[in-house]
Amino acid sequence: MIKIIMHGCNGKMGHVICDLVKNDPDTEMAAGIDITSVNAPFPTFTSVDECDIASDVIVDFSTAAAVPALIEYAVAKKTPIVICTTGLSQDCLKKLDEASEIIPVFRSANMSLGINLIASLLKKYSDVLYREGFDVEIVERHHNQKIDAPSGTALMLADSVNAGVSTDLEYVYDRSGVREKRDRRQLGLSAVRGGTIVGDHEVIFAGKDEVIEFKHSAYSKEVFAVGAVKAAKFIVGKPAGKYDMQDVMEEIG
Repeated sequence: MIKIIMHGCNGKMGHVICDLVKNDPDTEMAAGIDITSVNAPFPTFTSVDECDIASDVIVDFSTAAAVPALIEYAVAKKTPIVICTTGLSQDCLKKLDEASEIIPVFRSANMSLGINLIASLLKKYSDVLYREGFDVEIVERHHNQKIDAPSGTALMLADSVNAGVSTDLEYVYDRSGVREKRDRRQLGLSAVRGGTIVGDHEVIFAGKDEVIEFKHSAYSKEVFAVGAVKAAKFIVGKPAGKYDMQDVMEEIG
């Protein structure tokens, strides 16, 4: 039985993950951490430093500001960590890199297997389309409560395109301040915020007289929660290092 500490247990994603774990015969919730008070059937703490419960893995779906302290806690406890929070600072990313030399660190901007399959395809085929003159644009849509833009997933997809093409593309987030033709080396990212959209992402390759789109739509938060639980199971017992959903997909495949 894999014991999980849920960091951000009182958030929307935290609730979904806790429900999945409750019904999973291979996992159980050892404890939860959240800055807000929680009424849960497992021990809960309002600060990571207060948590004295042993676990096999920590799953994080919280806020960017809360992640650095969690990294220090995981390293001190020698506990694998799954980071699902996006919008992390460069300093925080550096901390994760340093932590990965001591413990297993799993990080992905999106925990959906579908999104990660698209990312894999983009790395493999983007250069074919780019060399044929296709322009690349990414449009992402999320609910009106999301605070970061563009989404971490949109940036992950952009990085996948950039990793695949034979030149470095320039990310462009706003064209309102310039009046000029689109540069060939640009990769545009557009963010839409409204209603209760869970998450839509489109990668658009626009060529002469034809358009190719890679699109993913999430209709519930459960797709991300399922991926997070898969990641937690995957990382337990792994040696120190950096892991992501591509590693999970390889193991499944």
